[in-house]
Amino acid sequence: MMTRRRWLIAGAVLAVLAVALIVWRLFFSSGDEAALLTANVTRGDLQQTVEATGTLEPKELVSVGAQVSGRLETLNVTLGQTVSKGQLIAQIDSQTQTNTLKTAQAELANMQAQRASKQASLVEAELAFRRQQAMVAGEATSRADYEAAEAALKAARAEIAAIDAQIQQARVSVDTAQVNLGYTRISAPMDGVVVAIVTKQGQTVNANQSAPTIVILAQLDVMQVKAEISEADVIKVKEGLPVYFTILGDPDHRYEATLQQVEPAPESIVDEVDSSTSSTSSSSTSSAIYYNALFEVPNTDGRLRALMTAQVSIILAQKKNVLQIPSAALGDKDENGQYTVRVIGKDGHTQNRKVRIGLNNNVSTEVVSGLALGEKVVVGEATASTESSSSRRRPMGGPPI
Repeated sequence: MMTRRRWLIAGAVLAVLAVALIVWRLFFSSGDEAALLTANVTRGDLQQTVEATGTLEPKELVSVGAQVSGRLETLNVTLGQTVSKGQLIAQIDSQTQTNTLKTAQAELANMQAQRASKQASLVEAELAFRRQQAMVAGEATSRADYEAAEAALKAARAEIAAIDAQIQQARVSVDTAQVNLGYTRISAPMDGVVVAIVTKQGQTVNANQSAPTIVILAQLDVMQVKAEISEADVIKVKEGLPVYFTILGDPDHRYEATLQQVEPAPESIVDEVDSSTSSTSSSSTSSAIYYNALFEVPNTDGRLRALMTAQVSIILAQKKNVLQIPSAALGDKDENGQYTVRVIGKDGHTQNRKVRIGLNNNVSTEVVSGLALGEKVVVGEATASTESSSSRRRPMGGPPI
């Protein structure tokens, strides 16, 4: 009986010690031991890219404005309407321009009538001079009368030349008035879509102070993407590189294109030039510098719209179907260009191994030699205290502490 009782007491003591050990490990252990974070050696495609944010703009964007002042009598287009080159968009009140044309035409007619009168005077002066020439040859007139007739002829010819110049000037005025009258009819300079109506029907436009815009036309069948490349990445980017982008509304669809141009200077250079020509000196700002990279993409279905945001990826290099590991697995680099990688062996122990790498995009790295498909590499460590911290904050079956 005593033996059985001793066994029960010993079992109870062992149970209490086991529970105490579990509690101590869960709540009071320092947790210095480490658990390894591993990743498999995989095979797949690898890319090295430059990421940028871009803006979609129509390839052709034209502000259609008025060159004459007046009230906008009619507006013949609506927002989103497709128009053809030469199609009438708006009509400005043409009464002022019509009156100006009539005045110029009347002035031209007046000049032409004056010329007819001067022409008659010229004929009369020519006849008088011929008589004087005949009479002076027969000594039937004085030298003074001959010279007077000659001077009158020259004056009549000069008057004709002067009136011809005035007629030419009057004709220019008529042509200008006709052009200004034509400006009251505003036509589309190209095929496109009306993307904005700036001036409403009935408004008065004043072309003397500025060039007022009536509508804005855009060709939306081809869109241009303007991507901002940081100064740290622009030296890696060049024309002809493949590029793709996504839009916020459809992040799963990739639009692919080819980089066409990298602008040689940032847009802020305009501000720099303006500040350098001003008398007030200003210190340079610490703002980031971006260069625009341009490329075009077809938009036949009209899904892309003006001023959309594009997440652009410019492909600097790419490899197909290569062995790769996370870049975090790479250790130190030796003098031969090889990296040290910790590998989990078949016995579960780690061993250091030298590997040679290829393309590295700082997320994944191509493995040229030193590893085989399916092997496990160490990418980091997680301490036991880190693993149990969540358990301390949230005991199993209970609310957060």
